[in-house]
Amino acid sequence: MLGVINLDKPVGPTSHDMVALMRRLTGDRRIGHAGTLDPLASGVLPILVGAATRFSAELTGGRKRYTATIRLGATSATDDGEGPITPGTAAIPDDEAITRGVMAFVGSFEQRPPAFSARKLGGRTAHRAARSRQALSLPSRRVTVDAIDVLSITPAEERVDVTIDLRCGPGTYVRSIARDLGEALGCGGYLAALRRTEAAGLRAEDAATPGELERLRDGGHLADALVPVASLLPLPRLQLSADDAARFRHGSRIAVASIGEGGGRMAVFDAADELLGIGSLVGGQLQPEKVIQPSGAA
Repeated sequence: MLGVINLDKPVGPTSHDMVALMRRLTGDRRIGHAGTLDPLASGVLPILVGAATRFSAELTGGRKRYTATIRLGATSATDDGEGPITPGTAAIPDDEAITRGVMAFVGSFEQRPPAFSARKLGGRTAHRAARSRQALSLPSRRVTVDAIDVLSITPAEERVDVTIDLRCGPGTYVRSIARDLGEALGCGGYLAALRRTEAAGLRAEDAATPGELERLRDGGHLADALVPVASLLPLPRLQLSADDAARFRHGSRIAVASIGEGGGRMAVFDAADELLGIGSLVGGQLQPEKVIQPSGAA
């Protein structure tokens, strides 16, 4: 099997738990994912099957979309509902001020990752250090939020829940946005719920739950859930002749005169439109980077 399964991860399991599930269902150890979801998050978790694991970087690095609920009026040590939660003491601003605060996060800016995250510093993982009461001083990094729509602002006892539709680039922590919004408004805030609705070109409405994938496996139809990895690669396409395809598979550099002065990384296909891999085109020369052998072609 080779391809990507659009898995709808439920709240509770880790992303690694879902990888273990898919290893059991497929019988293949070559299973990965394109973009971690925290245990308290749900939604699109692209599962990479077989040689598709070689394209993790390309599939992880694209734009993502989330539906998130930010709870104002308290703070969390983990910046999400895992806690511990500390109630705030300051008044929560009105809806207009909340909306202005949310919209201030549209654009590119430096973001401080959560203390409880998978980021590493000096060989140490942030969340492990934080649980040992030795929180790391993680450097900020530049992220981009393309757009935010405020879907609802719902007051409750001593808190306000703000639900947003957020579209962003890779590496963006929605937990950090919730924390920073609470700090900017002066009332505290944390991420109460998160669902990823789009990632790697996949959508939540098309995703399959673990139970649905179990039933497909039991009926001998698990392969029906596979999405060809070629259809998801965010790269220009380049098609080769049969002779050049054979040379590409053997790692040889190929002269590609028809592209002219264009260049960069390309998704490379043979004459039958089968994915061969990824190559870099520089000065009319195509250098193979990642190659799928014929036995694993999608």
